[in-house]
Amino acid sequence: MHSSVFAERLKRLRRSRELNQVQLAQKLGVQKQSISNWENDNIMPSVEMLERAADFFGVTTDYLLGREKKTESRFLLDVSGLRQREIDHIRQLIEDLRRQ
Repeated sequence: MHSSVFAERLKRLRRSRELNQVQLAQKLGVQKQSISNWENDNIMPSVEMLERAADFFGVTTDYLLGREKKTESRFLLDVSGLRQREIDHIRQLIEDLRRQ
């Protein structure tokens, strides 16, 4: 079975936060097996868990599901795979550009 967009993005986001499956499970209030099943594309999370994961990672549920659409003045920047300090650096660059 090939990996879904959700499975791939969840794994990438987890790794970008330098979390293992057990740690992410604790943060989301689920069992480690749930994280494993989601990342291996065995099952999809409930809507509640999908929302909880999106909130935790600061992304939209549409992003997690691969359904994001480009909007006029906003777009998502995929920073998955980057470390938190690198993401913070990008945020600071964006804020500096806004002030110019």
